[in-house]
Amino acid sequence: MARMLRGAGSILLTLLLLVLLTFVVTRLLPADPVVAVVGETADPAVYARVRSELGLDRPLPIQIVRYLQGFASGTLGVSTLTGNPVEADLLAVFPATLELATVALLLSVAIGLPLGVVAAVRRGSWIDRAVRLGGLIGFSTPIFWVGLMGISLLYGRLGLLPGPGRVDPAMIAQVPERTGFAALDGLIAGDPAFALSALSHLVMPALTLTLLGAAFISRMTRTFLLDQLGQEYVLTAQAKGIEGWRLVLRHPFRNILVQLATVIALGYAGLLEGSVLVEVVFAWPGLGLYLANAVLSGDVNAVVGGVLLIGLVFILLNQAADRIGERLDPRLRTR
Repeated sequence: MARMLRGAGSILLTLLLLVLLTFVVTRLLPADPVVAVVGETADPAVYARVRSELGLDRPLPIQIVRYLQGFASGTLGVSTLTGNPVEADLLAVFPATLELATVALLLSVAIGLPLGVVAAVRRGSWIDRAVRLGGLIGFSTPIFWVGLMGISLLYGRLGLLPGPGRVDPAMIAQVPERTGFAALDGLIAGDPAFALSALSHLVMPALTLTLLGAAFISRMTRTFLLDQLGQEYVLTAQAKGIEGWRLVLRHPFRNILVQLATVIALGYAGLLEGSVLVEVVFAWPGLGLYLANAVLSGDVNAVVGGVLLIGLVFILLNQAADRIGERLDPRLRTR
């Protein structure tokens, strides 16, 4: 019980710090949320009235206190950009981001994990050098540039994949949203054309995020496994006649599963965060695009709500990684 209370207190403190920091940062932005509502040519009296209604005429500490009061009562305020409650907007846009990041994570694990293992086992070989070079490229190449090049080549020149968006424009709202995953919703609704359109639109943004995720996972897997391969117990196992992939998978790889669980969880959170730029490039109607538009319009409530959601996801994924680690290694369990 005490552990649960400490965990809940830590989560609340983290979210509180996120609110304070985000409020201060958004106030430094040049965008004026009142102008986003009334327009640049609005009468000064109208501007002053709307500013007062939004509570922007009050000191920053009072605005923060009022926001926290609403947060305690279960509301994140109203978005000046959409006119909807922020929590309703987040529920509407987050499934698209979750779909994109989940597919990218699965691809990242499927590609990065085997490459990291092979690179560690074949240390110094051309495979190892190629994996390290690929990881370096994945880390150092701006993700938005990769997306733009993908659109220019695969859509603009070759026409192999569709352009930006989640589905073809003519198919928007063609099927009801049930799971939040567009392709799956299309299959449930018995509309294979919609499902195929959703899958084809998912390819480029998912692969763009995968470049970042696979680079991270392969690099960390290689590092963890190399550390284990240098341990004395590996030499002992070899002396007993255990060699090759049987040795790697039976001992060193099993010993890095706890670390890999943490890496994958953090990688998932990083993909959710990195989707902001990808969604802007591909006009993907998710949390990233919503946050980008909110920042540009000075929509404080939407920005704070989005940041809180991302922060909460980070915290929950860390907690999940800890629980998985405890199951994989009982020594990590605390009383």
